[in-house]
Amino acid sequence: MIKHLFKLIWNKKKQNFLLITEIFISFLVIFGVFTSLVYYYRNYKKPMGLTYNNVWVINFQNNKQFHNTDSVTQYYATLTAMLKNMPQIKTLSYASSNIPFTSSTSTTRLIYKGQEIRPINFYRVGDNYREAFNMNLLEGRWFNHDDVVSSNRPVVINASLKESLFGNGRALGQLIDDSHDDKHVRKIKVIGVVQDVKDKGDYLPSGMAMYNRVDTSDMRYIGKLVIKVSPDADAAFESKLYKAVAGYMKEASVEIEHFSKKRESTNRSTLIPIIIFSIVAAFLIINVSLGIFGVLWYNINRRRGEIGLRRAVGASGGSVSGQLISESLILTTFSLIIGVFFAIQFPLLNVFNMAASTYVMAMFLAVAFIYLLVFLCSLYPGRQAAAIYPAVALHEE
Repeated sequence: MIKHLFKLIWNKKKQNFLLITEIFISFLVIFGVFTSLVYYYRNYKKPMGLTYNNVWVINFQNNKQFHNTDSVTQYYATLTAMLKNMPQIKTLSYASSNIPFTSSTSTTRLIYKGQEIRPINFYRVGDNYREAFNMNLLEGRWFNHDDVVSSNRPVVINASLKESLFGNGRALGQLIDDSHDDKHVRKIKVIGVVQDVKDKGDYLPSGMAMYNRVDTSDMRYIGKLVIKVSPDADAAFESKLYKAVAGYMKEASVEIEHFSKKRESTNRSTLIPIIIFSIVAAFLIINVSLGIFGVLWYNINRRRGEIGLRRAVGASGGSVSGQLISESLILTTFSLIIGVFFAIQFPLLNVFNMAASTYVMAMFLAVAFIYLLVFLCSLYPGRQAAAIYPAVALHEE
């Protein structure tokens, strides 16, 4: 039976070539959609790594001219003391521009045992930054005031960077080269490890990260102040806070944002491309489905004599329907063999730097989807073929 089906398909290879091509292109598109969906879903299932509710950020662009470092320190110390006197503010921390749920990114590299590790997300944060976001400390400690006199620059790394650098080994106390050339070799010391933080939204990975303590020299360029507020902080308090900060920083433009809203905005921006891609893929699937349905319907009309003869010699309606469905699935198999050959190049070549398991899962889902699609499209034409009466079909011939 299988040999007979292959013979029938080969005899109509020119007619079947277009159908094979349609299914092949559909598989590649569906593979792309499922790859994105699997990738986003796996990232979504991972813990966020921070608490964003009741956390705000004060954005400011300070144009004030400072004469020396002491004046910078005193200026921001006064602002900090003023904000700490507000009972609704539980903790606060200055930070670089790449705070969570923003498009701002800063990366660096590290050299460890002769190997370069990159890209690493690079953050400058204050002593209370972890407390503000309730970040989970896995090992060691966070920054404190004693780190000012440390001989080696202290850093806190996340779990992903620890795995890349040390594997299952010990990270605390390790010294790492932080040099960009061979003439100026600097050392940094790992004092803590935190859980990975998905600071680009629910659907994107955290990546490797390194946190550095904000020092006096950084304050000239800092433009973010992260604050954790009490649950009863309302719009009236936000207005009061804005007036206080804007009144103190007369030379600066001030804006207050909520991280809960920033997260929603970031997630929308992430999902928009995949939604558009999915809509395009849906239209393609509809066209392919109509194409498969039309080709099968056309084949039935052309093969009414063949079908009628088979019925006349005793073939059941189920066997006739099964033959047409089997032919469609064999054509689909040819298309999928070619499609899987191209799809498997993605994990082999590490395209888009995704885990190989993501591509493999997407391939299985795409193959299953295409088989199901072709089966459903061929089911009704197959039933129509099974309903052909032998006498009527032979009479028409």
